[in-house]
Amino acid sequence: MSREKITATAVPIEFHPNPPRHDWHRPHLTPGRRPDWLRVKAPASPNYVRLKRLMRGHHLHTVCEEALCPNIGECWGRGTATFLLLGDVCTRSCGFCKITTGRPNGVDWDEPRRVAETVEMMGLRHAVLTSVNRDDLPDGGATIFAMTIKEIRRRLPHCTVEVLIPDFQGDREALKIVMDARPDILGHNVETVPRLYRRVRPQAKYERSLNVLRWAKEIVPDAITKTGIMVGLGERWEEILQVMDDLRAVDCDILTIGQYLQPSRYHLPIERYYTPDEFERLREEGLARGFKWVESGPLVRSSYHADEQVHLQ
Repeated sequence: MSREKITATAVPIEFHPNPPRHDWHRPHLTPGRRPDWLRVKAPASPNYVRLKRLMRGHHLHTVCEEALCPNIGECWGRGTATFLLLGDVCTRSCGFCKITTGRPNGVDWDEPRRVAETVEMMGLRHAVLTSVNRDDLPDGGATIFAMTIKEIRRRLPHCTVEVLIPDFQGDREALKIVMDARPDILGHNVETVPRLYRRVRPQAKYERSLNVLRWAKEIVPDAITKTGIMVGLGERWEEILQVMDDLRAVDCDILTIGQYLQPSRYHLPIERYYTPDEFERLREEGLARGFKWVESGPLVRSSYHADEQVHLQ
């Protein structure tokens, strides 16, 4: 797909300023004190400060900052980060996400070069790429993913690359653009159980997300696929197990499970906190179902320990 076609074609999108089924006129914070196992130290290591300056100097975004990831201190402290492609404005309005919703600007075609240059300066052995949803683009931003993968490989042939992609509105050809660039891990999050989609992910579809993972394996049979879910939004235990079964039915390899944390009083409240023991039980349930890797814990996020998972190849 040519750059000219992507920049010239307008795709109608429907904006939802806020997710439905939540009273946005009555800000609601989750009551009670956060459990001790969810407390983390404020990031302050020298490497964290260095990486923050590096990102700003190259005019790049990271999901670590935009989504208020609780592991930013740990990950940046050891020199790893998840790059956020295609700007910091998302065309969707999920009830759990801190990233700004609105109408994004155009495509920055120099971004792949700057990301690859930063990866090289950081000396990464494993780079993680994700993006905002860009439903305004014909390919959903797939071309930028592919260009960035190729640019990183050109500069650092031995650096493995993981992508965490949106659903591209169910466009299999857009997914093929990414898969043809051969990422080492293809990630796409289902986020929650089907019953909660309308409230948590109003512009997404559960079956469509399953299809992304299914099609990735059909396009590249030996691909490693990965997904993640949050708990604490009101799902039932048996619903989580059913999601695991659905994911194994499309041959998903890696599953991450973490506690949902309310980013502001204007986002969905936490229904309950899961204990470390419950996360361990979920890890065991996942492994028993055949996942090659299950990362399950209160502070686990999609790219947590991603550099270790790539060795599944």
